[in-house]
Amino acid sequence: MQVKTIAIGCDHGGFAYKDAIIRLLKKEGIEVHDFGTHSDASVDYPDFVHPTATDVEEGKADLGIILCGSGNGAAMTANKHQNIRCALCWNGELAELARQHNNANMMSIPARFVSKRMALKMVRAFISTAFEGGRHERRVDKIACV
Repeated sequence: MQVKTIAIGCDHGGFAYKDAIIRLLKKEGIEVHDFGTHSDASVDYPDFVHPTATDVEEGKADLGIILCGSGNGAAMTANKHQNIRCALCWNGELAELARQHNNANMMSIPARFVSKRMALKMVRAFISTAFEGGRHERRVDKIACV
């Protein structure tokens, strides 16, 4: 899949990394839908994760990236959406495997636990890795509850 559009959203815990990620994506020629937040003022992550996940779920974005302090709350929120497979990643290999084996369409970054450099490495791996299909497709097809 050629990634053309990415939705991104974060809370105050991920705000410090969001602009660097957006710059990287735009440098790669990827259109970015930025759902905020737009400052480091304390906010509630679901307010920014839900619109980001909806953008991916509705096919307006190819993939989504979300950030919060631990990455957990953001991932849990995104995964409430029926057609979202959001992986919590903390290194490049996990980001790559999330795409290759799980066909993850969103990645959650724990901004308080990874460096900005690592976050950018994960983004590069996430956007450049394709789903392998094959034996993995059968497993991915069993994830949804309906």
